[in-house]
Amino acid sequence: MDMENQHPSMCRLKEIQKEVKSIEQQVIGFCGLPKDKNYKELKRNLRKHLSEIVSIDAEGKREIRKARKAAAKETKRLLKDLEQNANHPQQLEIQTILKEARALVKERILPLYSVNSLLSDEFKEGIQDIIKRLTHVNTSGKVSLRNARYHALSKICAVQEITEDCMRKFPSMPLTEEEHPAVAKITSVICEVNRARGTLIALLMGIKSKETFEHLSCVLSGLITDLDALDVREWVDITNYHREVVMEVNKLLKYLDLEKANSTQAFDLGQNHSILKIENVLTRMKGIKKELLQSQNPQELYFCSKTELQGLIGELGEIHREKNPCIQEAQHRAVIEGQALIDFINLKESLETDQQPEHPAQRAVWNILDKLSKIQADVLSFEGDQTDKRFILLEELLTRQLLALDAVDPQGEQACKAARKKAVNLAQNILSYLDLKCDKWE
Repeated sequence: MDMENQHPSMCRLKEIQKEVKSIEQQVIGFCGLPKDKNYKELKRNLRKHLSEIVSIDAEGKREIRKARKAAAKETKRLLKDLEQNANHPQQLEIQTILKEARALVKERILPLYSVNSLLSDEFKEGIQDIIKRLTHVNTSGKVSLRNARYHALSKICAVQEITEDCMRKFPSMPLTEEEHPAVAKITSVICEVNRARGTLIALLMGIKSKETFEHLSCVLSGLITDLDALDVREWVDITNYHREVVMEVNKLLKYLDLEKANSTQAFDLGQNHSILKIENVLTRMKGIKKELLQSQNPQELYFCSKTELQGLIGELGEIHREKNPCIQEAQHRAVIEGQALIDFINLKESLETDQQPEHPAQRAVWNILDKLSKIQADVLSFEGDQTDKRFILLEELLTRQLLALDAVDPQGEQACKAARKKAVNLAQNILSYLDLKCDKWE
């Protein structure tokens, strides 16, 4: 056995397997299309490794044949995963939405650089609708789709910001060209910045352009160099104006990083600092939920659990959401998760401490709330999708409680009307939460 492990063929197999392993994460996170350069390179490398694996001579040795077969199987699996990632229906949906965004920008934004015009409401509404649709593309937790969605949103949100900046006019120059020699240079840089914005938008959206990201980066860096060479220290008004122009150029350079960091990890939300914080909060919320649902004496946990959940929701409010709606959506869903647990505790506390009302209508509402609390516990523990039989049962049970509440006659009692309305809102919230758990957004 040791001799076979040291055999040259076995050693070479291990080296190839290590090389294949080194590109596995790139395959898993690949978020492009078959026509992309990165796709072709990954596919070429995997095929090369597979060809080499198959050509290794086992010299009739069983262990080498077995190792060769395993290595070939793993490489074929990665090739299949790569192809599936590039041709996944949701990936194609993302690309279709991107194509719409590209057409919208080409029609409504790029012409603004040839005429003095304002950003139309139609464009603002159109780009916002595209962002919303992209945000809600169902990735089912698949890394490549999450990366593709985040990649697309990062570019479109950048275009949205740049176009908004385009419409924001620079303040008037505090001095004329005759009064200070730096004024003429700063004015020319402002003109270059406006042109660079149009070029950058075209590049980010993949609209054909003679420019490249590399050339635009050199142009913008050159503008920074020109601005740094100006001596404006003795003129406060010009210094402030100069600083603002520098900030605008640096902002455009920041957007260029979206392409400079063109790797499978560049748009991985799993590596995003804000997302990691949200995931940590969700992990603790799951722990609290497990303790509440499995405890023999949950009453002892109500106060401390609710206090901790309120603190966790506060932490979510402090997390930097950036401007990417994926992060905003993740934060929003985490808040809903925490609030659902708080609602569950509040209902349990109310049912356990309040006396059953004497009024028939109020007592009917109280009985329905008691049923809702049991259903809510099942909803909190549910893990599945909308095809699951348990989901259908829970949905049916909640619908029944809504119908039962609708049948309650408050008999003109305001307190009963208020109690019924509160119960209806709770049942609808539980139903919405159940749907949210099953939509597989990640």
